[in-house]
Amino acid sequence: MWAKLYNSPLALAGLSALLLWAALPPLDLWPLAWIAPVGWVLLVRLPRLPGRRPYRNLLLIGFVFWLATVYWVGLAYWMAWFALPPLAFYLGLYLPAFVALARVAVHRLRMPVIIVAPAMWTGLELARGHLLGGFTMASLGHTQYRWLALIQISDLVGAYGVSFVLMLAAACLARTLPIPAATLQENGTISPVLTAHCPARQGPSQKLFFLWPVAPAAAVVALTLGYGYLRLGQQQELPPLARIALIQGSIDTEIKFDEQMRNYVYQHYQELSRRALQKSDPPQAAVHLMVWPETMFRYPLLTYEPGAVKPPQYEGTQAQFEEQLSASAEESRELLAAAARSYGVYWIVGIDRWFFSAKGRIQFYNSAAFVAPDGRLLGCYDKMHPVLFGEYWPLLESFPELEKRVPLGVNIAPGMAPVCFELPGPRGSVRLSPNICYETVLPHLIRQQVLQLRAAEVEPDVLINLTNDGWFRGSSELDLHLACAPFRAVECRKPLLIAANTGFSAWIDGSGRIVRKGPRRAADVIIAEVQPEYRRSFYLQWGDWFAGLCLAGCAAAAVVGITSRLANGRRA
Repeated sequence: MWAKLYNSPLALAGLSALLLWAALPPLDLWPLAWIAPVGWVLLVRLPRLPGRRPYRNLLLIGFVFWLATVYWVGLAYWMAWFALPPLAFYLGLYLPAFVALARVAVHRLRMPVIIVAPAMWTGLELARGHLLGGFTMASLGHTQYRWLALIQISDLVGAYGVSFVLMLAAACLARTLPIPAATLQENGTISPVLTAHCPARQGPSQKLFFLWPVAPAAAVVALTLGYGYLRLGQQQELPPLARIALIQGSIDTEIKFDEQMRNYVYQHYQELSRRALQKSDPPQAAVHLMVWPETMFRYPLLTYEPGAVKPPQYEGTQAQFEEQLSASAEESRELLAAAARSYGVYWIVGIDRWFFSAKGRIQFYNSAAFVAPDGRLLGCYDKMHPVLFGEYWPLLESFPELEKRVPLGVNIAPGMAPVCFELPGPRGSVRLSPNICYETVLPHLIRQQVLQLRAAEVEPDVLINLTNDGWFRGSSELDLHLACAPFRAVECRKPLLIAANTGFSAWIDGSGRIVRKGPRRAADVIIAEVQPEYRRSFYLQWGDWFAGLCLAGCAAAAVVGITSRLANGRRA
């Protein structure tokens, strides 16, 4: 039976995929992630992949795994069901790529699998985080976001380093397992080189040999945890910088887009806001800032530059357009100001911003507005990374019929730069850096934002994420999205607050600890007393240097594999 399992790449790869899927939400059996990749590593060790078209089978396993993992993409709107299979196919390509590249390094370059497997996996995760807009959800290391001591290495090597540790442990475990002698035979003989990499267990003396991979795995895990406990011990208990209320409403997306329901959405969040302010005694005294999620202020903010030209669809004269634009922009600001004055505290609110340019174009932004208690608009952050096929569709303007079918009907323009909001706190000004929705999934983006603000001498004290996960009906997307946030907090060594429509809102400290979390698909209010963070981050300064080295290893293996294949083709 053991030999039959080795002779079926589909079975080995499928078992690993099933274990990793179980380690992720919704089952969330996270310890399984330590053993889930073992089957894939065993495929790397085999002298020859058995069966016909084994890489096609690996692609099939990868496709099914991702189809089951990101099924929630189709819940956003009906057209997204058509985007789900191509997305799963693209993500599924990384499994055969991992096996192919690792096999080149092990069998052609004769490198040890316990180094090759984690390096190839980590390099491909980095590639996945950048290609086609980037997608890091459901990374191997994300399964461990609750294990605080383990994830502290993220301030050295990023979240990708945690994936490296898990894959190394799985590779060491796979290296201890015997491969049947029959499986090692290749064309009737056993290659001495392959036998050295894939020894079969023969006799009591070999058992000690099989135990040696436990040592490097134990050493790496011990060093990782040792560093983690050291960094956790350096966290200081300090007086809070500010008291911030995170408002989590529960509004499904189809309600949000119903124009007749805008008042309902506003009343829903207004009621929760009053509840938040009443949590202190006297009311409003202790809360310094209130945060609403992404796009939950359903009245757009109209802005324009001097000399704004009427768009082609406007039927009146330029003078009429200018007069109407000025009045409408003033009205939109007054709606925002009136709400802020009624709360009497500083307010960060997710809002759609429409910008009328001097070129006669309207640009639409997904924004976070910062409003003073007296109603003054103090600043605006525009989301810098619109989501492909969610907020941005290539060639949308060229196909008017498509505008009627996509959820927003327009393309969201990317913001140009990060923004720092200055919040007056009980012990001085508190610097806040907002980001929106999917941006917390991309470590390089958050890091660059913090570095840009540092260069401008306004490095933030707190990161704040505004998100709307009402698209996904309380599915496992909420869990996968939340799992990314603790890593951003550790990588930047800054508290991270999340205000999320339908959940999960969260207060996360600089160690990645989720101090408080909102419910799933329900309304709640979280009062976060954020503390200053003085620990520094090597990752913040140097970025993905470690994962970049792993990606370079992937590139080198790819070059060797391609050149070898071409050379064999010429000889044939």
